[in-house]
Formats: sequence, structure tokens, C-alpha cells
Amino acid sequence: MKYPLGPPGHGRDSRHKFGISLGADSALPRLTGRIVAAAGVVLLVTVVATVGFHEAGDRHATWSDALYMALITISTVGYGEVVRLDTTGERIFAGLIAIVGFGALTFLFTSLSVFFLEKDLDQTLRRRRMENRIRKLSGHYIVCGFGRVGRNTAYELQVTGRKFVAIDANPARFDENRDTFEDLLFLHGDASDDALLEAADVMDAAGVFAVTGDDSRNLMITITARQMNPRVRVIARAHEVRNIAKMRKAGADDVISPDFTGGMRIASAMIRPNVVNFLDEMLRSEGGLRVEEFVVPPGFAPRTVDELRLRGAGYLLLAVRFREEWIFNPGSDFRIEPGHVVVVMAGSQGRTELESRLAGTRA
Repeated sequence: MKYPLGPPGHGRDSRHKFGISLGADSALPRLTGRIVAAAGVVLLVTVVATVGFHEAGDRHATWSDALYMALITISTVGYGEVVRLDTTGERIFAGLIAIVGFGALTFLFTSLSVFFLEKDLDQTLRRRRMENRIRKLSGHYIVCGFGRVGRNTAYELQVTGRKFVAIDANPARFDENRDTFEDLLFLHGDASDDALLEAADVMDAAGVFAVTGDDSRNLMITITARQMNPRVRVIARAHEVRNIAKMRKAGADDVISPDFTGGMRIASAMIRPNVVNFLDEMLRSEGGLRVEEFVVPPGFAPRTVDELRLRGAGYLLLAVRFREEWIFNPGSDFRIEPGHVVVVMAGSQGRTELESRLAGTRA
């Protein structure tokens, strides 16, 4: 099977961490090594200094006094010597401990500061770059919910060359699928929030998928998206069949119940197995054919099927719909007019060719 996400219910794991660049150019692993090394040096110097000051105090210094002397010497605070340093050797020892310890301590805190600044800066830059890329989109799709259904929906959009933005409240779902969606645009949060849909540029979107695992949330996403952009097409997921009518009333253009559809598919696999296998092969193949539809734009100069060359090696004309009427397998003299919906079977290259042909022929 070529479908990388596998059948619904199977995901893929990866080890990428959201918000932190762990590639070859990232400085975070190197900084982590420096922090561990510096902490080790500070600890070692503290132990050596404590033992040294305990010996310098002869039998009059306790281990507590020796540790206190080590800490004030390393930090160069110097509140007061509780262990007398009378000989030249003892004073040289204290000076070396101060130099080495203070240097290691400074290096440790500097590395920690750089680590947290680099992490925050990397997250901020990544978020801003993603927001800028989302603002430049037009005619894209918004996938609200990146669970099993949402990931397979997003993968179909990716295979067919359509831009999309994913939204989910669980950022781990994006981490787990960075290998499958290498150029993934995503936002973290509740997709029913107006601000989040606005950040996903719902005003310029072609469609919204409300496919979370919660029917009530899908209902709220549908209402919010419809209020913000009355022109956007909304497809909602309903776990309970009884909620389908509610979502349609809320503004969903279509409502899909995976449980109901799955039952229909199981029955179809028994009574019409070859048809089901044919449809499955289209969905599993990354470079195969898809059943696509095109809305003929206003201003289009009416042409016959033969004049538009709607039957070719890369695509096959299946039907034309006008209002509620379907014309299946239209003849070569059938006229394509503005407002018609042309349904074809085509690959990605054929789809692009037909889009440009229908859009480029004007009255």
C-alpha cells in the first residue's frame, strides 16, 4: 500500500521536536554539551576546593566550613574567611580555585542564557515565518483537527497539490507527522476560536474541514467559519448520525459520518469488490488518477466538448452538472457553459491543464 499514513487508525512516529530546530544547523545540541561540561567542571572544582580547605584548616575546620570557603571563593563573594590561609601555598591554591571556579561558573551561566534565548528565538522565528506564509495563501484549505481523519484528509490535499493549514489543540500530532508532511503549515489551538481561524486566513480559504473527534466542536467550527466567511465551503465530520442534520442547519455544506460511510463501504466490498478496489487504488496511488470537478467560471465562452478537447490521454470526461441536472458521458457536441460543473477523471498534470483551459477561454 502506497498510502503513507496507512489505513485510518495508523499514524507515524518521528523524533522531531516542535519549536526547536534539531537539524544540522542547530546550535542547541552543542550548547547542551557545553552546559553539561561546565556544570561538571564547577562540581569538580567545588569538591577539590572543599577537600583542600578542609586540609588547610587542619583539625580546626569542619566540612561545613570547608564547603563555605569553597563556595565564597568560587563565586568571588568573599564574605569572610572561616578557614585561615597562612602559607603561600594555601593562598595560591585559593587563588587558582577562584580563577578556575569563577571562570567555569561564568561559562555555565552564559551558556544557560544563550540556550534559553536561542530556544525562544528559534520558536518565535519559526512561528513568524509560518504566519507570514499562511498570510500569503489564497484558495487554500483549513483542516481543523489533525487526528486520523484529519491527517488522511491533509494527505489527499497534499498529493493533489492543494495548499492547506492544519489546526489542532495537541501539538504532538504535528511532531509525529513531520516526515509525512515535510512542509506542513499548522497552528496550535482550538479551531473554533475566531482568532485562530483568522490566523489561518479563513477569509481567503476555499474550504474548511471540521474533522475533530468531537461533534460539538465540529459544530462550533462550522458556525464560526460560516459567520466569518459565508462563501467558504465547509465539510464537517459527525460521529453520531443524529448530529448530521444539526451540522447542516449550522451551515455545513456537507457532513460525513465515518461510521456510516465505513458500514456502506464494508457492504460494497462484499457485493461490488472490483468497484471498491478501483476506487481504493485511485486514493492509494500518489501519482494516479482522481475524480476531480471544475466549476466553469463566469465570462467563459461556450464551447463544445470536442472544441475544448475534454477527452485526452491524461484525463477523461465523466459528467457535467448544471443546477440539479446530471449529464453523464456527454457527447462531443455538448456545449460547456458558465456555471456548469465538469467532472473528470484526471491526474495532477491533467487537472492543472484543464483548469488553465477552462479559465483561459473567455468570451
